[in-house]
Amino acid sequence: MNLLRRVVSFVAVLAVFSLVVPAVADEIDDNLSRINLPSGFAIEIYARVPNARSMAVVNSLGSVFVGSRVGDTVHRLVDRDNDHRVDDVQVSARGFRMPNGIVFKNGWLYVVEQRRVIRYPVTDRENNRGSGELLFDGLPNYSHHGWRYAAIGADDMLYIAVGAPCNICETQGMEGTIVRMPLDGSAAPEIYATGIRNSVGIDFHPISGDMYFTDNGSDGMGDLIPPDELNRAATPGLNFGFPRYGGGDVIPQHDANGNIIGGAVDVSPPPGLTMPAMEFGAHGAALGIHFYRGKMFPEEYKGDAFVAQHGSWNRSDPFGYRILRVHFDQVGNPVSKTVFADGWLQNGRAWGRPVDIKELGDGSLLVSDDHGDVVYRITFSDN
Repeated sequence: MNLLRRVVSFVAVLAVFSLVVPAVADEIDDNLSRINLPSGFAIEIYARVPNARSMAVVNSLGSVFVGSRVGDTVHRLVDRDNDHRVDDVQVSARGFRMPNGIVFKNGWLYVVEQRRVIRYPVTDRENNRGSGELLFDGLPNYSHHGWRYAAIGADDMLYIAVGAPCNICETQGMEGTIVRMPLDGSAAPEIYATGIRNSVGIDFHPISGDMYFTDNGSDGMGDLIPPDELNRAATPGLNFGFPRYGGGDVIPQHDANGNIIGGAVDVSPPPGLTMPAMEFGAHGAALGIHFYRGKMFPEEYKGDAFVAQHGSWNRSDPFGYRILRVHFDQVGNPVSKTVFADGWLQNGRAWGRPVDIKELGDGSLLVSDDHGDVVYRITFSDN
C-alpha cells in the first residue's frame, strides 16, 4: 500500500460561494431563546452549515473548517476582519465519503473519512489552491460507525477513533480502537487503545496531556443501561472492555439465538480492563469533548471539559440533546458533572443535536449541530 505522496486532485476547490439558508432557519432562530445557560452566558448562530459535524479552528487564518457525516463536503467559515462574525461560508473541498474527522496543523488540513486519511494545504484567508495528499487508505471500510474523529496530540501524532462495525460483535484489526500515525504519513497507523465501541470525541487535558475520549454504550439493553463513557487513556495499550462490556461494567446478555435481551453488571471486571473515568446517562450519545483553555469564561471554567450529548435515537424517553460540563480537580481528575446548556429537546421533540465543541481565539465556544445545520457561538459577559 502506498502511504506517501499520492495526489488527490479532487480536493482543490476554487469556487467560493455563500450557502443557501436552509428551510429550518426560522425555526432555529425562534428556538434559540429556549436554550438554558448559566447566568452571563449567551448563544447565537455563528453560521449555517449543512450537516455540521467536527470542526477545526484556525485562528491565524480567521477560519473554521467543518466536516460532515452524510455529505461529501468540508466547509470553511471565514471571518476576514477578526470580529468573530462569519463573513462567508465556502466549500473548501468535496468528493469525500463521510469527512467527519478534520484537524489542522502547520498549514495542512487533515481529513479522515471512512477509509482514508488525506491532507491538503491551506495557507491563506480565502480558499486552498493546492491538491490533496493521500496519507493512508486502509482504515476499515464500512459505513456502520464509519464516521471517524481525529485529534492531534502533544507528540505531534494524528489520533483517529475507529468505531466497531456493529452494535456488539467481535472486532479485528483496527476495529473498535483509537489509532495514531505520523502527520506526514511516513508510517501506517498503530493501535493506541482497544475495546472502544464508538468514540466521536477526543481531547487532551491541558495540564497533564492525558487523552480523554467519549464512548457510546451499546443498544438493545433497555433505556437505562449501559452508560456512555468518558475514558482516560494516559498511556498506550489500554483496553476499555468492548465487546465483552457494552458500556461501563455492563455485560450484554443474549438469548439462545444470540439476540441481545438485556445486560448485567459485573461486580468483578477482569484484570487489565480500564474502567471509565466517568459515566454518563445511557444512550445520550456523548460525542465531542473540549477542555476549556480560554479567558472569556469565569476562571473556574478553566481546565474543565464540555461534552456534547447528541441525543438518543431509540430510547422510549428521549434523552441527551444538551452540553455537559465535567468538573476536573487541580491534578486533572474528573470529579463531577453538571448540565451546562440544554433546551434542544422540547416536549419529546428535538429541534437541535449538539455534535462537536471547539474554542475560538477570544475564548468563546463553537458548537456544531448536524440536525439544525448550524454552528452556534456561546459567549460570556458579566456586564
